[in-house]
Amino acid sequence: MSVRRSVSIVIPNRNGAATLEACLRAAGAAASRAGRAEVVVVDDASDDGSIAIVERFPVKLVRLEAHGGVSRARNAGARAASGELLLFIDADCLLAEEAVAEARVAYGDRADLVLGGTYTPRPADEDFFSRFQSAFIHHFETKRAAPDYVAAHAMLVDAERFRSSGGFVEGSFIGVAASVEDVELSHRLRRAGCELAMCPALRVTHVFGFSLRRSLANAVKKARYWTAYSLVNRDLLADSGTASRELKTNVALALAQALLLAASVVARAAGPLAAAAALLALDLHVNRRLVAAWFRAGGLGFSALATLYYATLYAAAVGLGAAAGAAQWAWRLRSSGRIRSCTPRSGTCQLSS
Repeated sequence: MSVRRSVSIVIPNRNGAATLEACLRAAGAAASRAGRAEVVVVDDASDDGSIAIVERFPVKLVRLEAHGGVSRARNAGARAASGELLLFIDADCLLAEEAVAEARVAYGDRADLVLGGTYTPRPADEDFFSRFQSAFIHHFETKRAAPDYVAAHAMLVDAERFRSSGGFVEGSFIGVAASVEDVELSHRLRRAGCELAMCPALRVTHVFGFSLRRSLANAVKKARYWTAYSLVNRDLLADSGTASRELKTNVALALAQALLLAASVVARAAGPLAAAAALLALDLHVNRRLVAAWFRAGGLGFSALATLYYATLYAAAVGLGAAAGAAQWAWRLRSSGRIRSCTPRSGTCQLSS
């Protein structure tokens, strides 16, 4: 069986000059090690000097004249690519040197496989919030060998199968930006008969650049998109990668604890406080594997601080985003009728009253 299929590494870029050089250097090294691989960069009308950086590397450059979003950029890259397999990563991701070669071997000669990778447990930047996020995503995206979705920061797929599927949805889902375009594509490909699988060797080191504000804003945004999409998809309670049952339990228990603490203050009673402590213990038990992942990534002090952040501010941000997504879905449903599905490329939704 031949496993030497050609690979195109497709990288969408929008004003990514801060990370693009490191990304292209790592992608080039991985492509060189693998052989029969090319790098395709799609610039989404950047105005930050990205083009000058790309032109220093032996890559195929596709320039979009007008800003069209990451899905449109990825689809344009897929059209320009010559490889039999497409490996999608992001412009703030650094491919491991052996990632392309090993992922290609894992993919083999199949055409009905969507192979996923994930972030390394430790990110490129060593601040607390970036380390928190990288270990969090790595843990949940690798929890299952057969995941619910494959993220586009490390997705390997047969080129013809991808093109025939219509590619990533361009536009929006029920009025919110298509930030879950890789989840929607994964679900659509699985319904078409593809298998989703994780490849432990397909890793990228992510450059987050997170602060407290950016971490919380990211949590609100992602929860909003996830909730709106999950309500359309009717799988709100599914155990879906980073939108895991552990995270959903954490948010629900954090809300219950806040209510109990408020009741304790108002009633000046210790009973609600004891109940809140019991719920915290339950939360720690449910998320014990995540806590262990933080310990492996940064030791005892880091895992303790990460757990505290996760159970308080992070849970509040996710809850706020989920409430916003549910409200937007409900408003759209009320004004437009029942949402049945979204159309690839255009991102429009089919409705029925």
